[in-house]
Amino acid sequence: MANSIQAIRGMNDILPSESYIWQFVEDKLRTVLHSYAYHEIRMPIVEKTELFKRSIGEATDIVEKEMYTFQDRNGDNLTLRPEGTAGCVRAGLEHGLLYNQIQRLWYLGPYFRHERPQKGRYRQFHQCGAEVFGIEGPDIDAELILLSAKIFEKLGLKSYVTLQINSLGSVEARANYRKELVNYLTARQNELDEDSQRRLTTNPLRILDSKNPLMADLIANAPKLTDHLDPKSADHFAKLQEYLTKAGLGYTINPCLVRGLDYYTKTVFEWVTNELGAQGTVCAGGRYDGLVVQLGGKATPALGFAIGMERLILMLQQSQENLALSPLDFFIMTDGDAAFQKGLALSEQLRDRFPQRSVLLHCGGGSLKNQFKKADKSGAKWAIILGEQELQTNSIGLKSLREKTEQMTLSHEAFFEYIKQAFS
Repeated sequence: MANSIQAIRGMNDILPSESYIWQFVEDKLRTVLHSYAYHEIRMPIVEKTELFKRSIGEATDIVEKEMYTFQDRNGDNLTLRPEGTAGCVRAGLEHGLLYNQIQRLWYLGPYFRHERPQKGRYRQFHQCGAEVFGIEGPDIDAELILLSAKIFEKLGLKSYVTLQINSLGSVEARANYRKELVNYLTARQNELDEDSQRRLTTNPLRILDSKNPLMADLIANAPKLTDHLDPKSADHFAKLQEYLTKAGLGYTINPCLVRGLDYYTKTVFEWVTNELGAQGTVCAGGRYDGLVVQLGGKATPALGFAIGMERLILMLQQSQENLALSPLDFFIMTDGDAAFQKGLALSEQLRDRFPQRSVLLHCGGGSLKNQFKKADKSGAKWAIILGEQELQTNSIGLKSLREKTEQMTLSHEAFFEYIKQAFS
């Protein structure tokens, strides 16, 4: 017997018992994004490798160590997308969506990074992203952050996350700050761990994001980027704080928040939680005003965020242990062929009248007692019974499977009226 083929490590199946939670979260995301007038865009999973080298930065961990890159049969270098912003910008430029226009876009789908798989962090993962193009003021920064807050609110997770914000300033201000930071860290190089010593010459700002507790004091005493902001960025950051405060949204300023991608400028933010152990960041984003030019377009202010779907769903499952997302409304059971024929017609009538409701017609025969067991196990809300008595009286049996109530026997018209009232 041949060995069975397993899924690739870190690339997980989403089983039917889990997919309804995903659909629940996806529906909430779509509803919130629609309410803020964002429009969906769908990009390819595979892009030219050069897109990510130019946007993310060749000295980043993603490009150096994590991308799934290969040559296709034409010899082109292609990469499974490791993040969504670069592809969104590429699509916007290619289809003429960005120049002298305001766009509010969102997307949802799988992304790929070759990392060590762990809880909430996988090699194939899913993100929901939102991007705004063509607005340079802090007003849109504030609204975008409020949008992200609304998502947590609608999922009942607002109390489990906290907002952290920072400003990276202009490219020039950050370059000057980088020099001072490198001088500070070089003088204390013996206190850096191996990963930070490598980053000292490639991406020193990422050292501030280190989770190594042995480096906590070193990082706490490092020069602060917010003390080196250019005047325009400082004003932008101050106004953002004013908007968030007026909107009643709490936040903390984290001077070590730098984000992992090279294209960020000015505002950066993260929603973090203590519910997921080491993988504490659930949503992250910020401004990337120079990226459109970097990818061959005209200067266009831009900002966005991405939410990790796996982490969002883990939080939902852990914080709401009794989360019940049964996809099944009706389980129709029948006794004999004549009853099955009536059930077949009734199931179609239910689907026509209540298209948002799910209906399972039991097939394969069996006693009503056995079908009741299957109905209960299915998680259905109601059992519809068509047995010998119902056939003789031309009626329909209805019993709640989730509440302790007596079984009802209803006429055809009364049955549909009852269901209509139950859903109103």
